Amino acid sequence: MSTEATTTSGSVLSISDLHITFSTDDGIVQAVKGIGFDVAPGEIVAVVGESGSGKSVTSMSVLGLLPKTTKIAGERRLEQTDLGGMKDAELRKVRGNEIAMIFQEPMSALNPVYTIGWQIREALRTHQDLSKAAADARAIELLDMVGIPNPPVRFKQYPHQLSGGLRQRVVIAMAIACDPKVIIADEPTTALDVTVQAEILGLLRKLRDTLNTAIVLITHDMGVVADLADRVVVMYQGEIVETAPVRELFASPKEEYTRKLLAAVPVLGQRPEGRRLLETESLEVATEDIRLEDEELEAQIEETAYALEIKNLVLEYPGRRGQQKNRAVDDVSLHISKGEILGLVGESGSGKSTVGRCAIRLLDPTEGQVFIAGRDITKLTAKELRPLRRYFSIVFQDPASTLDPKMTIGESIAEPLVLHKVVEGKALNDRVETLLDNVELGGHYRNRYPHELSGGQRQRVSIARALALDPQLLIADEPTSALDVSVQARVLDLFLDLQQSLQFACLFISHDLAVVDLLADRVAVMQHGKLIEVGTRDQVLHSPQEDYTRRLLSAAPVADPVLQAERRKAWEAGKLAPVAD
Repeated sequence: MSTEATTTSGSVLSISDLHITFSTDDGIVQAVKGIGFDVAPGEIVAVVGESGSGKSVTSMSVLGLLPKTTKIAGERRLEQTDLGGMKDAELRKVRGNEIAMIFQEPMSALNPVYTIGWQIREALRTHQDLSKAAADARAIELLDMVGIPNPPVRFKQYPHQLSGGLRQRVVIAMAIACDPKVIIADEPTTALDVTVQAEILGLLRKLRDTLNTAIVLITHDMGVVADLADRVVVMYQGEIVETAPVRELFASPKEEYTRKLLAAVPVLGQRPEGRRLLETESLEVATEDIRLEDEELEAQIEETAYALEIKNLVLEYPGRRGQQKNRAVDDVSLHISKGEILGLVGESGSGKSTVGRCAIRLLDPTEGQVFIAGRDITKLTAKELRPLRRYFSIVFQDPASTLDPKMTIGESIAEPLVLHKVVEGKALNDRVETLLDNVELGGHYRNRYPHELSGGQRQRVSIARALALDPQLLIADEPTSALDVSVQARVLDLFLDLQQSLQFACLFISHDLAVVDLLADRVAVMQHGKLIEVGTRDQVLHSPQEDYTRRLLSAAPVADPVLQAERRKAWEAGKLAPVAD
């Protein structure tokens, strides 16, 4: 099928004049405002837009998965069948059978107490008249179809025994079990590293080609859109602002919002001048209000030492029931100078997050040394380490799980200041206000709770809390991977402004090579717990010496359909993909 299909006749899925409203404590919220689009058999339509644009709500409405309090008007048709007029029992026959859904987080979509095989078998037997043996055989066949190695063994395993990429393949196997006419894929690759993502995208493309399945792809990753989509639907505040074939949209977007959305995408090999993604002024950080004096801390650090130095780090997890130990980190040595950003990249399971946790003693290494400003923290007791904890901080990937839901935003930011007895009273309140201002939230957010904020706002709160004690070393572990493209751009620009103003050293852990290309001064690459390549950003990302690094770079999709088509061919042929000029 043409990569620029625009067919609207003979549609397998049709949405027209769709309105969706929610009743909230603050009144009626109109989430979707009269939108419509069609999807032809074998066509991949990407629905894009920032958080709150209505794209996921639209997809959930197709299968009747929204709360009962939701009001839905308009048509949702599967060929000639009106889905909106169906009762729950009728919709259950459609779900998984004629329309299947792939959710963003496979761990929440799979039942942890049942084996992989049991779950696929039940999905089959719900819709098809199959014996247990026949369903088991079909389940193993499906696992093989989606590229899971050793299907009979995996069939008997539980979700927690599989990697993120394998779990996502299991979810896809369940989705295609009954040969559905439509698959709705809601952020199917967000949490995956670039090589696994490339394999999953190739799998979806193969399913489309072999089964002629229509796919509605909901994503914030414009590289994935460029790689997979035939047409693109751009949504903003519940409305469709633009629809176009993928190459036309990327080459000449007609609407201002679409142009801004594409401009916000970090592109591997195209680091913008000034390293800023958005056309906004740099943030004025009130550094004089953030800097904290600490004589006890200053007495323990060496001014001329690296902010972080790791020597021959090893971390082993004990094996279960006589099994061998699992060496997650194997003889890793690296350093970060003051004011420097080191990007740490690698596939899932490479050990990069484990290194970050060992760096600040969230994990105790099995062997090796970790020096913070010249002090070996691996030998310090908890009491001895406490003053040094003001020197470093961490920002995690998911702020929703790291912010206490019972504490206000102001209380969360103030907590490290209170625990370390740095300031109190009016000075504490003033510092919280300054920190909120510096992450562009403002003091009026201090009395809100985490659930009242968007994902991007929660991540800003996490950054403000991490900077509360004026750390000179920051560990950032995938801090923007779950954010949509426009929010990610704002958070990345904010992060750069803060780092350049405050000059803290940073270990930036990410699977997004374009983001690392934007931020990092130097880059380190990990594979199977080992550090295989370290160098400047230009050396590692643009003239890599190791085959594994070249493979990572080849797998990373770029937001350019023409170039990405060339890169995909090279990736599938096992060659080095061309990069953007």
